[in-house]
Amino acid sequence: MSFFRPISISLSPNTEKDDILLALKLIFQPWKWKSNHYEKCSRSVELEEEFKRYLGVKYAISFNSGRSAFLAILESLELNKDEEVLIQVFTCNAAVNPILWAGLKPVYVDCDEKTFNIDIDDLKRKITQKSRVVIVQHTFGLPAEMDEILEICQKGEEDKSSSSPFADARENNLILIEDCAHSLGAEYKNRKVGTFGKAAFFSFSRDKVISSVYGGMAVTNDENLTKKIKDYQEKIGYPSYCWIFQQLLHPVLIHLLILPTYRIFGKYLLILFQWFHILSKAVHWKEKRGKKPCYFPKRLPNALAILALNQFKKLEKFNNHRKEIACFYYDEITKTCPELVEGLPPNPEGKKQVYLRFAVKHPKSHEIIKKSWQKNLLIGDWYTTPIAPHDTKLEKMQYISGSCPKAEKLAKITFNLPTHINISENGARKIIKFLEKWK
Repeated sequence: MSFFRPISISLSPNTEKDDILLALKLIFQPWKWKSNHYEKCSRSVELEEEFKRYLGVKYAISFNSGRSAFLAILESLELNKDEEVLIQVFTCNAAVNPILWAGLKPVYVDCDEKTFNIDIDDLKRKITQKSRVVIVQHTFGLPAEMDEILEICQKGEEDKSSSSPFADARENNLILIEDCAHSLGAEYKNRKVGTFGKAAFFSFSRDKVISSVYGGMAVTNDENLTKKIKDYQEKIGYPSYCWIFQQLLHPVLIHLLILPTYRIFGKYLLILFQWFHILSKAVHWKEKRGKKPCYFPKRLPNALAILALNQFKKLEKFNNHRKEIACFYYDEITKTCPELVEGLPPNPEGKKQVYLRFAVKHPKSHEIIKKSWQKNLLIGDWYTTPIAPHDTKLEKMQYISGSCPKAEKLAKITFNLPTHINISENGARKIIKFLEKWK
């Protein structure tokens, strides 16, 4: 069946045999799905403790998604309605919607053409008296230029009462929040991302650094903010049993049925399973219109925490593999497709990059994506529009066309290659061979 199985960048890419067996086992243990009363503490609490130790932070609070964690942070900051949140484009609507759901105004900042991270100069230009929050995304696992961003935030009055790295640094009342959905394990000058701002959030979605189909974490060193986030977490409760069942089915059906038959009928099974709500989509149609699905925000259910813990113990293995595959891509593209080298990400000095995806630029990127899918090579389309997915209604995101020209240009010329644990060097070589046709 390997002939029919695609080389894929998504569809639960991190999932290994032990993850599939664990999900299958949990399907038949519904008493463990929400919280496990038979153990001293729930597995979500255990995951929070593991996160605190790994990042070296004081507090970690788990949720059923990164956007739930982000929304919890924004709501707990108790900002005034319509105050501005500066956020870069070349991102997903999952990073924008919590701003809208919290009644705040997104102000879009352009991205740097080389790193895909926030454009520092454009950030400076777009700060106003109504700006309160800056969201820093570490795109594809490459840390942003935190020294420069911190300098912008620290020009004004600084809260010197806290010695933590999460000190409330602000200019015009700016608060720094890190979007670490792409970057668990990345470091900037020997310090893990997620420890530079007042708070940060992580995602364990199906195609992130570690995956539990859905899941997320908010982290901070601010005791007062933590109390408010925990109160919020307690208030929102758990998602339904039906929703949890959907997520547990995902790795089982994807890897035992859909991927092995993808080229003949697996892709149509996926569509049918999503149509009949047997499997969930990564992004609900409501989110593409700025609306909130009923299963956000919620707490992280015990069953998904168990999946996340199993993945978390493999984090270093995953990230080491990603780096090896990324180095292979770089070496091979340099030899066989030298015209693409200019589009490759830089070798970052002072940064530990985790290479969630390996981004490449080409003027015919959209055509390359389409042709590759026809060859059963499901290479990535992050991001073919300034705010993904491609069918997101940009006007509902309050994005004004032309306001971020660099991101709009990148959306036309960027595609990305898989680096996850299920991509072998042989699979990566097949992708390189395909790209040779596009010299």
